Amino acid sequence: MDGDTGEAARTYDRIAEHFAATREYAWPEVETFLDERRGAVALDVGCGNGRHTELLADHAETVVGLDVSRGLLSEAGARADDHGFDAALLQGDAASLPLKRDTVDLAVYVATLHHLAPRSRRVASLDELARVLSPKGRAVVSAWSTVHDRFADGETDGSDGEDTGFDTTVDWTLPGGETVPRFYHIYAPGEFRADLDASSLMPLDVFVSSGNCYAVVRAEGD
Repeated sequence: MDGDTGEAARTYDRIAEHFAATREYAWPEVETFLDERRGAVALDVGCGNGRHTELLADHAETVVGLDVSRGLLSEAGARADDHGFDAALLQGDAASLPLKRDTVDLAVYVATLHHLAPRSRRVASLDELARVLSPKGRAVVSAWSTVHDRFADGETDGSDGEDTGFDTTVDWTLPGGETVPRFYHIYAPGEFRADLDASSLMPLDVFVSSGNCYAVVRAEGD
C-alpha cells in the first residue's frame, strides 16, 4: 500500500458497502465548524457515504461531494435519495480538484488527507483546497494523529513524537473475516501544522480532538 489514487479507489470500492453502513453520523467537530456558517457553494472532499455532504446541504445552496471511489459515490447517491438532499457527486482526486478557482464558500476535508502519499501530494491537496476557496471561504481539515489511542502505547512505527508522523496500513475487516489493508499517513501534531504552513492555506485554528488533528482554514492572502 502506497497511497496512490488508483490504489485508494480500488480499496474503497471493495469495502464501500460495508464501510458506508458503519458511517451514519456526522462528526461533532464538523457540526461545530458549520454552526452559523452558510454559503452559496459547499464542497465535501473525500465525501465517502455522504454523511457530511448531507450536513453541508443544510448550509449551502449547492453542494458538491467528491471522492476517488465510485463505490462510495454510489453509497452517497443512495443516501441522498433516502434522506432527501441534493448534491452533485463527482469522482476525483483531492490533489487535483475539478473545480474553478475561488468558487467554494464552505468545505469539509476530513479523514482523507491521511490516505494520500507522498507528502508532496498531501501538500498539493491543501494547495488545491486553497485554490478553490472563495475570498471569504472557510474549510475544516482533519487527519488521523499520533495522539490517537491506537498509538498510546508508543508503537508508532518510526514517529518520534510531536513533529514526526509515519506511514502505515490499517486493515478493514469485511463480514466473513476478509481483511483489506488501507494506507494511512499518521500525522504528528507538529507535522500537521508544518504541512498547513507549507501550503497556500492560512490556519485560523489548529487543534486535536478525538485522536485527530484539525484545522479551520482560509486561503492565504484572503
